[in-house]
Amino acid sequence: MSSSFVFRANHLCVPVGSVRLLLLQEAHGGGLMGHFGAKKTEAVLSTHFFWPKMRRDIERFVSRCTTCQKAKSRLNPHGLYIPLPVPSTPWEDLSMDFVLGLPRTKRGKDSIFVVVDRFSKMAHFIPCHKSDDAVNIANLFFQDIVCLHGMPSTIVSDRDAKFLSHFWRTLWNKLGTKLLFSTTCHPQTDGQTEVVNRTLSTMLRAVLKKNLKMWEDCLPHVEFAYNRAVHSTTKVSPFQVVYGFNPCAPIDLLPLPTSERVHHDAKERADFILKLHQTTKDNIAKMNERYRVASNKGRKEIKLEPGDLVWLYLRKDRFPDLRKSKLMLRADGPFKIIEKINDNAYKLELPPEFGVSPTFNIADLKPYLGEEDELESRTTPLQEGKDDEDISPMHVTDTPPMVIPGPLTRARTRQLNQQRNKKALGTSTGEERSKEGVQVKLEAQFVSKSASRDSLHQIRCPDHKRTPFSAIHICLER
Repeated sequence: MSSSFVFRANHLCVPVGSVRLLLLQEAHGGGLMGHFGAKKTEAVLSTHFFWPKMRRDIERFVSRCTTCQKAKSRLNPHGLYIPLPVPSTPWEDLSMDFVLGLPRTKRGKDSIFVVVDRFSKMAHFIPCHKSDDAVNIANLFFQDIVCLHGMPSTIVSDRDAKFLSHFWRTLWNKLGTKLLFSTTCHPQTDGQTEVVNRTLSTMLRAVLKKNLKMWEDCLPHVEFAYNRAVHSTTKVSPFQVVYGFNPCAPIDLLPLPTSERVHHDAKERADFILKLHQTTKDNIAKMNERYRVASNKGRKEIKLEPGDLVWLYLRKDRFPDLRKSKLMLRADGPFKIIEKINDNAYKLELPPEFGVSPTFNIADLKPYLGEEDELESRTTPLQEGKDDEDISPMHVTDTPPMVIPGPLTRARTRQLNQQRNKKALGTSTGEERSKEGVQVKLEAQFVSKSASRDSLHQIRCPDHKRTPFSAIHICLER
């Protein structure tokens, strides 16, 4: 203990009170600080100060800093892997997407409509136009899918304008098919179709080489090769899951000696198909479990409820106007959750000027922990849109300084200092001020009439004693 202060290993101990909050504000977001994280803020404070559980208070303060939440926002590893339900039979649960940006063929096609069966992994690649609306896409679907496999029970797709149109929604609602839409800018929901699109692009590059505009003619061959290959999830080919056998390829037309021919009756054939479907379903469930274990590494399970407040991460592709500069804020909020779709998808109450879908993945959200009560900073704050605040000195009056002519001696300097001290302390009265003004005027007149500074030092009072300049006032009064 020293001078009423308590120290611990040369660190000043800070008691409980607003002083701690003020120190936290200055060490984290003061004028010469940079809103660093908890470790660097602790390093600044622990150099000079100490109080119990300082690290806990710093972490709490940094986690509730509004400036940090908006400026440092990023995608969070929130939410565990939730696979889609495993289908039971082929072509009842489908997923669909588009491959865009292809060279225009001689028939005018520049896109591919991809439809994938989620059970057998069989895919159909249908050439189309990028400008096709929902009516044309529905016609293609009935011509190439429904006529071969029947009506589906569910359709998983992204939020393309064609799939969100009133016609598309009304059509499948009348037919009894449930539409499942993925979250905007979250392609992992329909990851199976995204992988098929990538595989299709790779196969087309390998087949076409330099004849890029011939992709429409090669599409049937690529589709057959894809559906005949063994899938890594089902361990069999899509053809075998759907039809029970693989169609003949050119390599199967070679005459090979066979020792015997096996004939299966109808019952054995049916049992074989059922067993194949059950094996396929088990393989899909086993692969989903493997994906779940691998995806959940390093992820954190966070469950939110309607009514909670969250920070929203502003993606570049979803909010281009709000992220057009590197120096713009990366998050906004807090916003209120109005609906919980599942553990990984929530609907927010957004302002109308955002103009986007209010459904977001949990990776774009961060729980709002509240805000700390801020005290007035001791440093000069930065003001947005104007110059820094001009802090004026204390006790400044609008009265202009009094200028007194004449030479400035040590006695007059002492007298002026006394006058300034009286004004600063507010102890001088009106009479004293007027008397001092008369004395100063008389002194100025006396100095102007004197021949030189040396003569002033020779002035004597009636008591014949040598006097300093401060005694001139007494002589003049007499």
